[in-house]
Amino acid sequence: MAFNTGYAYREQLGVRARGQSTLSYLVASYRHSPEPVWRERLARGEVLLDDLPATGEELLKPGQRLVWNRPPWEEKETPRDYTLVYADEAILAVDKPGGLPTMPGGGFLVNTLLHVVRERFPEVSPLHRLGRGTSGLVLFARTHDAAAKLSRAWREHEVEKRYRALSSHVASQDAYDITAPIGEAVHPGRGLLSMALPSGKASRSLARVLQRRAASTLFEVDIQTGRSQQIRIHLAFIGHPLEGDPVYTVGGVPRAEQPGLLGDTGYLLHAERLCFVHPLTGERLELHATLPSELLVK
Repeated sequence: MAFNTGYAYREQLGVRARGQSTLSYLVASYRHSPEPVWRERLARGEVLLDDLPATGEELLKPGQRLVWNRPPWEEKETPRDYTLVYADEAILAVDKPGGLPTMPGGGFLVNTLLHVVRERFPEVSPLHRLGRGTSGLVLFARTHDAAAKLSRAWREHEVEKRYRALSSHVASQDAYDITAPIGEAVHPGRGLLSMALPSGKASRSLARVLQRRAASTLFEVDIQTGRSQQIRIHLAFIGHPLEGDPVYTVGGVPRAEQPGLLGDTGYLLHAERLCFVHPLTGERLELHATLPSELLVK
């Protein structure tokens, strides 16, 4: 495939950057690239600090603007098709295929749901995101007013979200009310990752068994909060990590040795239902995405 147009990664520095050199901050924050690679990028003038080329030796202060102008690169191939589930003048909902990232990041820019949907609907803005390996419903706003109203509804937990997941091992209970807090901690091989942490943010998932199979369980999961990787972490926390999950294991934590990347695929998780108040009509709207055959009750 052809190269994309490159991308400017922008960040306003927080208190964590205080006193660090530009180079040490980049190496610690963006662990996908080792120090020699960042030195080369700095030497090529790709990194700007407050709009000036950075040398790497500057001592950083909170509030400064750091930009990495990444040159064009060739992206990995992904699925690029999606199904239009609902559209009117205010909102749009699509069924995202597994393997297609929702937003730019992790080496993807053009091969993302946002880019593909904007080819036809350039005005849309996503109201949430699904992990690359997750399929199902993604909701977009088509106006500023719709975005504001639905973003508020999301913050106030007024949007009902239901998923279907295939997990490892056979469940001993019919239902689980999972309230393990979720936070971020440093993994030695992967940097900062979300995981089950006693000091994390309050999180809640309600998981119900739909079917027990020979060595796995089909779950229906309603999430009451929207933490990053919540379902993957919560099902792993109760001893049922998603089948094929390359990152999370029993306990809701990353694998100790050689965990995959968060964007890696191989698991079955599908956002099957969204229910919310329409930002224009005030009526309750319920949307569904067709289930993959592997997640049907057999």
